[in-house]
Parts: sequence; structure tokens; C-alpha cells
Amino acid sequence: MATGEAGPGPARSGSQPRERLEETMRSRLGRECVYVPSCRFGLYAALRHWCPPGGRVLMSPVDDDVIFFVVLAAGLRPVQAPLSPLDASIDVDAVPEEVWGSLSAVLTTNLYGNPDPAPRLRERCDALGIPLFEDAAHAIGSEVGGRPVGTWGDASVFSLSKHVGAKAGGILSVADPGLREALAKSCEDLLLPRRAMAEAAYAVRPYAEAAVRGLRLRRAAWATLRLLGKTEREEIRMPLRPGELARAVASAPDLAAHDPWVRVDMHDYRLRSGRFRLGRVGRRLDRLDDVLAGCRAGTELLLSTRWARPATGATGTQPGGARRVQPLFRVPLFVADRDAAIAALARRGIVVGYLYDPPLDDYAGAEFTDLSPSPEGARWFARHALPVDPLRARAVVEVLEASGARPAEAPEGAGTSRG
Repeated sequence: MATGEAGPGPARSGSQPRERLEETMRSRLGRECVYVPSCRFGLYAALRHWCPPGGRVLMSPVDDDVIFFVVLAAGLRPVQAPLSPLDASIDVDAVPEEVWGSLSAVLTTNLYGNPDPAPRLRERCDALGIPLFEDAAHAIGSEVGGRPVGTWGDASVFSLSKHVGAKAGGILSVADPGLREALAKSCEDLLLPRRAMAEAAYAVRPYAEAAVRGLRLRRAAWATLRLLGKTEREEIRMPLRPGELARAVASAPDLAAHDPWVRVDMHDYRLRSGRFRLGRVGRRLDRLDDVLAGCRAGTELLLSTRWARPATGATGTQPGGARRVQPLFRVPLFVADRDAAIAALARRGIVVGYLYDPPLDDYAGAEFTDLSPSPEGARWFARHALPVDPLRARAVVEVLEASGARPAEAPEGAGTSRG
């Protein structure tokens, strides 16, 4: 398998926008790629291809609830893993042997770009004869074991809404090139027709957002959406609606039945993409290396502050033993009073998102998931992590210094991260 050392390279002359996106990611990963309208859609397709209904999937309890609902929609039972508290990666050694023996698959998270221990998970999955899936939504530029995140699993999914900043699109990548066409056909069968209004809204969205920022109308815009009942999250997690969810789970695998949960924050997650959308995604992807360089520099700065921990997992061992900072999508700092820090950053116009508190097993309960055997690490991380944009690193440091934010105390027994 290629290790992704080569750059993205040019697309073939005359290739269509979708093919061009696939070629760009193929050259980065050395694996066959299928363009999909969203990361969550690609994950659903992969789960349906490899996992029989009723299977059990080990996953992180500190993850977007949308991903949890994708697993349920695929007719699978989420099994919450114990986590390392300082980077929220799966703690392989803390997973009980009886849990390993019950699994149908493992799903990584690579939270904020900090890699899960994919080499060890790959070994475990190979020994058990089960697939490994990599959710690389936050980790398009991260590496682990000397290879890009996304090149260890039987399938991996990438978001083009995160580092790429296209607010649309994803990539489903597969290790076995012989499966590419079958997966592309499965995705095609699951897609919904393109909607003109959705494409028009996508076209004008950057200009509308720029106007809101320029006029400093963020608070007024959110207040208006709440008044109109257009917001889907009042808290960090979306409303679970257990009665409705139980009925949806009873019909799984069924993406349509789970649509009220899976579509949250991205209602066009399974719509066919028009040429304008594909073109914008492609132009954004062309600038990815510059974005990653900025993220790496900001990550290095933030990890040098007193709010960082040496075990954040933001460094990886490269071939030859050199240490390299990952270009994190968000850098998890640890502050004693996270709400106060969030408020101080908001006054400077810095929005903190991508919070995953409480952990999924505390959020969903035993009716919908197997609870983590060791929940303390996930709870500590979910409660204390302040994920900040490395592209705004200097402003973040200034605000935290001025506000007097105190570092959080490290949890008992926290060790150093693996390289």
C-alpha cells in the first residue's frame, strides 16, 4: 500500500469535477477513492457494505452524535470504548477481551486530528478477522505509524468541510481497489436527486456568512433562528428523542428512518452534488497544503502554552525517528473553567465548536449503546477540552492570557501519549 509521500499531483486533462476530486485524494492516499456528498454518508455506505445488521462496532464515546446515529442507521450496535484522557484516542489495552471477541468492526475517530492508534487496531482487527474503519473527518493531514491517517482501515472517510473548508463533500477511500466500483454503485443508489434550491443556497452561503461577520450580526442571526425554530441544537448534543429513536432503530438498517438525526447540521448530506458545488470543493482542495501548513504552525504554538498537555497526541513519529507536529483541525487545550474561556473567546469573535460533552454512553444510555467499561477518561476529556482553531492561535493565546484562564489539573494516572 502506498504511504502517501507523493504530493497531490495534477488531475488528468479534461477530467470531470468529481473525477478530479477523486484523483487528488487518490494521489494523497495511494488508495482508490469515491467522492460522496458528506463524510457521514460515506461512513454509512461503508458500514452497510462490510457489516451485517445486528453487528457490534467499537467506537469512541467522545464523537459527534451524528456519527453515533449513522452507526444505528446501519443496523449496528455501538460499543463505547475506553479512552486515553489527554487525547481521546481509543485505549486498546483497556478494552476487555470479551468485548474484542464480540465485535463486528472497529471505528476510529482521530478526534481533532489526533490519531487513534491505528497500527495496533489494525493488528487487532486482522487477528479477529473484522474490518477497521477510519473516520478521518478531522485528520486529513495527520499521520500515524509513518503513514497518513486513512490508510490503515479497510475503508476510511474524509470530510471536505473541515480543513478543506468547502462546507460540502467527502471522500470514501478503500484499501481493496477491487471494491471501488461496488461501493461507488452502492453510494449512487443511496443518493437523493439534486435540488436546485440546495445548490443555490450553497452558492450564496459564503457571501451571507461574510456579511454576518462583517456586520457583527452573529448573535442576532442565532437569536432569529431560535425564534423561528430553525436551530436543531440548544445544547451541545442534539435532543435524543428516545421514543422516536427506538422506533427508527427497530426498522434499521434504514437511513431514511434515521434522517431526523443524521441530517442535523447538514441537510444536504445525501444529495447529488451539482457542478458548481463540485467546482468550489475542488478549488478549496487545491489550497489544502497551504491550510495544513497554517494549522501545523498554529498547533505548534498552542502546544507550547501552559494550557496544553505533553500527552495531547499531536506529535507523531515519522520514518527515521523525526518528530513532527500534526496539522490539527482543532487543538484541545485544557482549562479549569471552560465556560468562562468560551465566553471570553466569543467576545473576541472566536467561536468554539466541536464540543462532544457528555460522552455518547452518558448521552444515549444502555438502551441504544453498550456502555464503556472505563468511562472516566472520556468524561474528563469531554468536560475539560477546549478545542480551538489553530489558524487563530495567536488571538486565542492573547484572549486566554488576558482572561486569566487557569490550566485544568491533569487526571490521576494520566501518562504520556504514544508516538
